[in-house]
Amino acid sequence: MSARITQVGNLENVFEDDSNSKGTNSSTVGGFDMEQVKAGLPDEMVKRIPPWTKQITFRGVIASIMIGIIYSVIVMKLNLTTGLVPNLNVSAALLAFVFIQTWTKLLQKANYVSAPFTRQENTIIQTCAVACYSIAVGGGFGSYLLGLNKSTYLQAGVDTEGNVAGSYKEPALDWMIGFLFVTSFVGLLALVPLRKIMIIDYKLTYPSGTATAVLINGFHTPKGDTNAKKQVRGFVKFFSISFLWGMFQWFYTGGENCGFIEFPTFGLKAWKQTFFFDFSTTYVGAGMICSHLVNLSLLFGAVLSWGIMWPLIHAHKGDWFPKTLSESSMKSLNGYKVFISIALILGDGLYNFLRTLFFTGLSIHKALKNKAAITDDANNKSQSLDDLQRNEVFMRESIPVWIACVGYVLFATVSIIVIPIMFPQLKWYFVLVAYVIAPSLSFCNAYGSGLTDMNMAYNYGKVALFVLAALTGKNDGVVAGLVGCGLIKSIVSISSDLMHDFKTGHLTLTSPRSMLISQAIGTAIGCVVAPLTFFLFYKAFDVGDPGSKYKAPYAIVYRNMAILGVEGFSALPQHCLQLCYGFFAFAVAANFTRDVTPKKFGKWVPLPMAMAVPFLVGANFAIDMCVGSLIVYVWHKIDTRKASLMVPAVASGMICGDGLWILPSSLLALFKINPPICMNFLPRLSS
Repeated sequence: MSARITQVGNLENVFEDDSNSKGTNSSTVGGFDMEQVKAGLPDEMVKRIPPWTKQITFRGVIASIMIGIIYSVIVMKLNLTTGLVPNLNVSAALLAFVFIQTWTKLLQKANYVSAPFTRQENTIIQTCAVACYSIAVGGGFGSYLLGLNKSTYLQAGVDTEGNVAGSYKEPALDWMIGFLFVTSFVGLLALVPLRKIMIIDYKLTYPSGTATAVLINGFHTPKGDTNAKKQVRGFVKFFSISFLWGMFQWFYTGGENCGFIEFPTFGLKAWKQTFFFDFSTTYVGAGMICSHLVNLSLLFGAVLSWGIMWPLIHAHKGDWFPKTLSESSMKSLNGYKVFISIALILGDGLYNFLRTLFFTGLSIHKALKNKAAITDDANNKSQSLDDLQRNEVFMRESIPVWIACVGYVLFATVSIIVIPIMFPQLKWYFVLVAYVIAPSLSFCNAYGSGLTDMNMAYNYGKVALFVLAALTGKNDGVVAGLVGCGLIKSIVSISSDLMHDFKTGHLTLTSPRSMLISQAIGTAIGCVVAPLTFFLFYKAFDVGDPGSKYKAPYAIVYRNMAILGVEGFSALPQHCLQLCYGFFAFAVAANFTRDVTPKKFGKWVPLPMAMAVPFLVGANFAIDMCVGSLIVYVWHKIDTRKASLMVPAVASGMICGDGLWILPSSLLALFKINPPICMNFLPRLSS
């Protein structure tokens, strides 16, 4: 997706508005009082800051690997089922706290003295773990990389002009790991020289990074320790319930359309149109993390597509498209699903892309114009002691610019040589141009993300996809477009993620050097763990099959985007172009309406990007997420304070418990051990 859905503060606002984010000195960020950020940093704590070499610990790396593996499995499941992944940074910080606190208590019982657990170590673990599972999120396993495989190639239709014979590459560990290594590390160095400008001079808020810092700072105070214990208990309780519930459900899935996941909650007729609650604690937990607007937009998209449009289009079978075509053909109903989804995604992405560029340029122009005033303000005596201490720590252990520049050139050179060998369709000079313009694109994305918390990397990748697909022609266009999309997306996304982590480090007094190294360690681990996790699913389940639970909807979307770039509108089925025009215009109009209308009305305008997901996937997961949203709403009505404290912990427990059950269930599937019972539902026999 173009924007990772982000949980910040009290779960009320996910997508921050650029126009409301122009004042980066606001007293609140994503529902957090900025004074909270300064809490828990007394002078005696500042004096105890460990040197950067001591902030990365052996136990921290072990904890990071374990958290990274767990979350890689979870987000891989989300990637291959819906493509919708909530932001888990806050959850990773909580899990890091749980791991190390458990570690230290076990050592104490064994009469071993362990080093104190500091907020800096907590930050490093969170950073490393997030860097690890971020490869599973943005590595293209559910989108551009999977779009290269033979199954997706066949789904797109082998008789089309753009989808030429042989334009596929089957997944394999060797080339996937190699591709991730040569593309992921470049992004770590692209914006390192600009970190002071982004964090200190422009004072960009980076809401997710700030939210994570607030949580970590809160853990490492006397009051925070009490709250952390409550959160840990809630996490463990719901983790256990979720894991056991996943195991219980498995016993009833011994056949096609079996188990609680196919429970016809609203009747069999609704079930046939995918309207049912499938008892997935993963999506209920994800719904608790995402905002109400995201969840309601998903439900609106599900009702519009599966409740109205697809039945109406299906009624034209034999008129709009031949009756003889299979359901998976791009010239049948599936083509309408895919291309209308693309229209929504492109309309939303293009609008937000241009909007972000506009506000970024406006903000940069204003900042440069008032540079003297910013400098004077930085030296103003009214600036708090905490801010001065943070800035001093952030700048004291700087990363030499020459290291970043040399590293970028070195990694880019390796990539320019290796990628054309892996994919001969993408010529070396296209890769060179990509690395020349990538730092500029990374800066725009990181600046916009700092204002709005929206990572627009996928939109930059889509632009590259269309451009490369059109330039390289019909023989090489599809593969070149998909690979080029991944290349740009990786650089732009990782640079933005690093700035979020730098913001967290700035607020927790963590050294930038240790942050960069931990990010590099996590990225290296992720480049190995993510492909291994993908193959766990790929070998155990029918990944990419439209009838499978793991249908990977965005794989076919990205391949058809590339085909569209090669063929033009000739790839569309009958009357699909008119529908695409309408939904593209709707996406632009919806975003524009949200921006220009008063907030009390604009907040109810649906999000086109969220609406597009159920068009392909179905309505059931949207119902799960709305159940999660309902739980949060009722909980806030009953006890707002407790809900604000416990919702992230409970949601994380539900997601992690169900996610961890995937490991044993995948192994059982690999060893051909099938569930013993099939529970399904049939209509009543007529008398």
